[in-house]
Amino acid sequence: MTNALLPNGFQDRLPPHADAAARLETAMLGAAHAHGYERASPALAEFEDGLAARLKAGGARDAVRFVDPVSQRTLAIRPDITAQIGRIAATRMGHHPRPVRLSYAGTVLKLRASQLSPAREQRQMGCELIGLDTVVAAREIVGVAVEALQAAGVTGISIDFTLPDLVATLAAGPLPIEAGKIETLKDRLDAKDAGAVAEIAPAYLPLIEAAGRFAEAHDRLCQFDVGGALTSRLDGLWAVAEGLTGVSLTLDPTERHGFEYQTWLGFSLFAEGALGEIGRGGSYTIVHEDGSEEAAIGFSLYLDPILAAGLIETDRRRLFIPFGTDPSEAATMRAAGWVTVAALEAGDTPEAQLCTHLLANGEARPLGA
Repeated sequence: MTNALLPNGFQDRLPPHADAAARLETAMLGAAHAHGYERASPALAEFEDGLAARLKAGGARDAVRFVDPVSQRTLAIRPDITAQIGRIAATRMGHHPRPVRLSYAGTVLKLRASQLSPAREQRQMGCELIGLDTVVAAREIVGVAVEALQAAGVTGISIDFTLPDLVATLAAGPLPIEAGKIETLKDRLDAKDAGAVAEIAPAYLPLIEAAGRFAEAHDRLCQFDVGGALTSRLDGLWAVAEGLTGVSLTLDPTERHGFEYQTWLGFSLFAEGALGEIGRGGSYTIVHEDGSEEAAIGFSLYLDPILAAGLIETDRRRLFIPFGTDPSEAATMRAAGWVTVAALEAGDTPEAQLCTHLLANGEARPLGA
């Protein structure tokens, strides 16, 4: 039957994995809420022109578009929620005292996917701090991201930091290069193409070597810091990193992919056993209706790679309630933390209901015991 097939990049999430995803999301949002990040829930689709403007360069190229039969205007389904949070903060919450702390969780949809990440429909969760991108704000955001993952049971967390405006800062100051070569230089540094960098601007070659474990890479950058142009950034980066414990840290100062529109700080989140990154964050700006820009910093986490890596417990622990049992007994067990599954007819069995335990004489007994 072909009517049961799903398009490429889409999947159904079945039990127990859907339950695990819900627990994961709840734990993460709970950790964020404990730090004052209140939940916002943006619309699934917006007018394409407005969403494209807030997605900045690149616009809505990753968005699925369709014509709204009511307004006859083109709508776009969000490929990312961060831009929507920026819209809310700049418009409906524009009057709110700064900084504004918002969290979110929802589904995003991409027009196309990559070979490494074939899913077009993903679940995204994150936090945004609108109004500040200071070192103190960065320390909070990175700390909340780590705490959210730890609250969900994710272990083996590592963070790779980058300085997105590094090349632009040097090119505008102590190491000037032609404006037309800046983007090419950024690409070649990101690709670690020493030969091409040597042809374009050999003075930038030390940046390729200034990558690796955080402390050593940071020291190499400090030694390279021409004329002190990077001192404030490097000091701030160290301050952000030194407050993190139980996390592996690396630094790749010229990492560019995915950070094209961040300002002074960017970071990627990884977990042992997960394929690729499980989250990303950094500093950026949001645009107000009058064209002015406001500093912001935040992070996004992606639930699918975490679940796919088996980093979250998905085992069932279900208590079978035999047919005819007093409902108050089942209520008592639920109050004690059990998931109860009641038999609705005399012939029902624990095995048929995928239960791990059986209620007998007021106690939960493992099957087969």
